[in-house]
Amino acid sequence: MKLIYVAIDGMGDLPIKSLGNKTPLEAAETPNMDALAKTGKTGLMYSVKKGVAPESDVAVISLLGYDPFKYSTGRGVIEAAGAGLKMKDGDLALRCNFATLGQGKNIIDRRVARSLSTQEATELSKAVNKEVKLESYPATFEFRNTLGHRAVLLIKSKAKPLSSSITNSDPAYIIVNGIGMAKAEVEMVLQTCEPTDNTQAAKVSAALVNEFIDKSHKLWENHPINVKRAAEGKLKANVVLTRDAGHLLPKFFNINEHYHVNFACLADMHAERGIAQLAGMESSLLPPPSGNLQKDCEVRVKALLEALPKHDCFYIHLKGPDEPGHDGNCTLKTQIIAAIDKYFFGPLLKQISLEDNLICITADHATPCSLKVHSDTPVPVLISGDHMGNGKAAKFSERECAKGSLGTIERGCELMPKLMELIKNR
Repeated sequence: MKLIYVAIDGMGDLPIKSLGNKTPLEAAETPNMDALAKTGKTGLMYSVKKGVAPESDVAVISLLGYDPFKYSTGRGVIEAAGAGLKMKDGDLALRCNFATLGQGKNIIDRRVARSLSTQEATELSKAVNKEVKLESYPATFEFRNTLGHRAVLLIKSKAKPLSSSITNSDPAYIIVNGIGMAKAEVEMVLQTCEPTDNTQAAKVSAALVNEFIDKSHKLWENHPINVKRAAEGKLKANVVLTRDAGHLLPKFFNINEHYHVNFACLADMHAERGIAQLAGMESSLLPPPSGNLQKDCEVRVKALLEALPKHDCFYIHLKGPDEPGHDGNCTLKTQIIAAIDKYFFGPLLKQISLEDNLICITADHATPCSLKVHSDTPVPVLISGDHMGNGKAAKFSERECAKGSLGTIERGCELMPKLMELIKNR
């Protein structure tokens, strides 16, 4: 029995008036996931725990069976691993966004209106790596863009180790008990990075981050890429927002050795690939979304089917619905969920047998369109396979899954051990 474990990024939501008080998942045409829900077990799950609106990295760490309060060392570390940067303990890694800074410290857009191409970001990254030098402390850095507006910053001290005990410059996220969390209310102002303890390492680290933000902003403000963008009426990518610093590599147990399986990960984003690599999985980064949902899903199904004979267990992370959730676009979110059902699960279920494969579908977190940020709303879960019994859900949705036999899973890290037990006992 093999495991196909699919996390659909940001799929969870809350009822929306314009959708007839349905969530996007409820409103979407999802006959394939509905069929799995009807023949399987369903429930709801807090992807980390109640009261935590997790960032994606924290949620994925939890979904893979690691307690993030024990294992997470900051998203920056995860992003650095996923981007292929070589980090050691005492280096400082930060997740970054290219953003648009207006007058003073006012942020016009945290993601450059999602309009920055990876090619443009690469040019801006080359410039900053070539022309900016850190002088507040003996240190070097590498800044690497990943996809669109996303990037990672890795700072290496030439003397003493650096510290992640610093605040975010990105106003949309806060660190609570070492865990990155989305803020419900955001004042769109660039924050000064501050040390959160009195150590010299934290003070030095905060100063280095602030120096990098200031110098890169001055360089990018009139960079040819941004001059051209402004002439075309586009927002400038003229500042970097930093968050979720980390200075220690996470001490994950090896997932293959722990469960005596052979795990592979197919990831849409560098963060998921980084987590999978650090957990001991064979990890592949799928081609970036092309804008053609049918084509993108077909690529992902083909990649999974090609890998299926080589491994026992698969974690597949599909980005899809998260972005329209952040944009408050419930219509597009509904359409993307329906497209994933039609073009990913439709072809996949024709190619595999539920007698030989256990399928689990869930979300890493909810991104409610009404909030435009991640929330702690519990997400739907379905587990379907041979002889699972008839589920109580008439459809795969938050409301129907609440009636299921799995009940409410209080901690996301409890799901993986359940899945491992199910495949071992079949």
